[in-house]
Amino acid sequence: MPQISHRAEILPASPIRKLVPYADAARQRGTHVYHLNIGQPDIETPQTFWDAIRNVDMKVVAYSHSAGNLGLRKGIAKYYNRIGHDIASDDVLVTTGASEALQFILGATLNPGDEIIVPEPFYANYLGFAGLIDAKVVPLTTRIEDSFALPDAEAFKQLITPRTRAILICNPGNPTGIIYPQETLELLRDIVLEHDLFLISDEVYREFAYDGYVHRSVLGLEGLEDHAIVTDSISKRFSACGARIGAVITRNQTLMGAILKMAQARLSPPGLGQLGAEALYQLPPTYFDSIAAEYSARRDLLLERLRAIPGVTVPRVNGAFYAMVQLPVDDTDEFCRWMLESFSYKGATVMMAPGAGFYATPGLGKNEVRVAYVLNQQDLYEAMECLGEGIIAYQKMKSLAQHAAGQPT
Repeated sequence: MPQISHRAEILPASPIRKLVPYADAARQRGTHVYHLNIGQPDIETPQTFWDAIRNVDMKVVAYSHSAGNLGLRKGIAKYYNRIGHDIASDDVLVTTGASEALQFILGATLNPGDEIIVPEPFYANYLGFAGLIDAKVVPLTTRIEDSFALPDAEAFKQLITPRTRAILICNPGNPTGIIYPQETLELLRDIVLEHDLFLISDEVYREFAYDGYVHRSVLGLEGLEDHAIVTDSISKRFSACGARIGAVITRNQTLMGAILKMAQARLSPPGLGQLGAEALYQLPPTYFDSIAAEYSARRDLLLERLRAIPGVTVPRVNGAFYAMVQLPVDDTDEFCRWMLESFSYKGATVMMAPGAGFYATPGLGKNEVRVAYVLNQQDLYEAMECLGEGIIAYQKMKSLAQHAAGQPT
């Protein structure tokens, strides 16, 4: 049988989706599954999106410009200007979701063997995107005990080599829920200017900031006109994940020209999704007020319930809709699978994303999970109750197994 490529063999499975077969089997047994594993909002997509698609006046769904429809690019540029950044439509390229945006960005900034520094834990697909172009993710470890705050400049500089080309951050953070303060962004600016690197910022959760925290984009950092690259998306902001509309934003026109050639190779982003997205970008800023308030309330409920479970460690969470949580178990891969295969409480179980998949350093995250608080508050409350009972049952099961094997418990 012909062999697949080495690249395909070593790509990691998604910690977010790899347990789907176990969740499917649980549902077939009649068990309700609370999905806390994936950032799929349950907030309704705004009606303006559906109206734009239903009222479209076209006979053929044709290719768009490879950079995206001009109307959408102008709408995105207007949005950025409204939040304080001087962005023109030529600084925007529309992509098939933020995933394609990141693939284009990494492909245009990294050669095979080049390195990109990424604070860990990080969005698991960063490893896959880098692996597709034979680039190397160099992890900078942050700790749950420090609420995943970035270390000082020296920690970054120790990782920089002649092959380093960029630093990649997610702000607000997936999976950590952290928002980087202005002084942290200025530290990153100074590092990339000193070493002539790109600073790539995944900012798809920008609107979800709590407790008075304010998100600040790398686009607002002075002196980074040729260094700053932002990836964005309508998926989370407007609860439109399946529309698959993202964007690259950068003032570096040489880089944008390189990315455009990649965009031309894939022809164009989704046509109907662009029409709906253009309508979404016409919504007033007040649209986000109630959405952010709802996620803030969910965050409060989640943290309260988690901190009531003995042995659980929860860091500070001030943005996005995720929390990286430490559980009183040795192996969350095993625990999350067991929750789906062998446990139910009041006819339900909980699906989470095991933490190790969000780290590049072997051995880290084995007792952590990422929890996405994308369920309504009642479901979230019941899911946390189920998780607490699951931890108790799992610990008892492990203790009995060790006792039967003659091991100390």
